Amino acid sequence: MINVNDKVTTKKSHPCGNNIWTVVRTGADVKIKCDNCGRIVMLSVDAFNKSVKSINGVKK
Repeated sequence: MINVNDKVTTKKSHPCGNNIWTVVRTGADVKIKCDNCGRIVMLSVDAFNKSVKSINGVKK
C-alpha cells in the first residue's frame, strides 16, 4: 500500500538522472514528484506498480 509522502525508487531513471520520487497523490491514478528536478508525473496504478522498484527503501 502506498501513502502520500512515501519515497519511491523507480526501475528506470528520470531524464534528469534521478530515480527517487515522492508520492503526491493516490487514488485511481498516482501522482509522483521527482526529488531532483521537481517534475510531477501522473501514472495509472498499473503503470505505477510496474515501474516501482522499492517503496521507502523496502523492495517490492
